[in-house]
Amino acid sequence: MKFTEEHEWLLVDGDVVVVGITEHAAEQLGDIVFVELPEEGATVTKDEEIVVIESVKAASDILAPLDGEIVEVNEAIVENPALVNEDPQGDAWFFKMKVDDLSALDDFMDEAEYKDFIG
Repeated sequence: MKFTEEHEWLLVDGDVVVVGITEHAAEQLGDIVFVELPEEGATVTKDEEIVVIESVKAASDILAPLDGEIVEVNEAIVENPALVNEDPQGDAWFFKMKVDDLSALDDFMDEAEYKDFIG
């Protein structure tokens, strides 16, 4: 698993990257009440705002961590946003994307570096 400074996690599954938010981010947001995901098939650019999350505390945008194409979104978290609080680094993934360059993942933090970053 890799981590971004924007508190996203990325998990490589073959030629697809699964993206979600970290447990730390979910805790900071509080109870999540709304999630808007990108369209499947959308081409996205790194740092483009592609997800909207609303919690009882705030609204936040999730940025595309890499250039690529959205190949699947997790409708379960749209129907039940509380899943993000319950299992942020598991079943509550946000989207899967086919990335243009998997080597770009080398620029992100591993778990130990991320723990230092949030510590």
